[in-house]
Amino acid sequence: VTNGGKTTLTDSLLRALPNCCVIHQDDFYKPQDQIAVGEDGFKQWDVLESLDMAAMLDTVQAWLSSPQKFARAHGVGIQPEASDTHILLLEGFLLYSYNLPGRHEVPRAAVP
Repeated sequence: VTNGGKTTLTDSLLRALPNCCVIHQDDFYKPQDQIAVGEDGFKQWDVLESLDMAAMLDTVQAWLSSPQKFARAHGVGIQPEASDTHILLLEGFLLYSYNLPGRHEVPRAAVP
């Protein structure tokens, strides 16, 4: 869903949760010249192939390897009273469309 309030919710959570970082899928679009043009003549921004998911996963890995360092690099202050708590929010409308390499897809009917 686009324009469904994902960023608004993410921003609220970011302000409310301690030591919280966010990664926006929108920050990982490929350059314009790499975006396919559909039969309608418009660039296809709303398809998974328009995103550099490998770069996004690298960014997630950077957070996993050192949440504190990632937070500092992204201007997030570490709250001493919650220094052992680190939260990463991933925000984007195509997150569930991507199958991680080496992971098996769960059939939709199996998801409650």
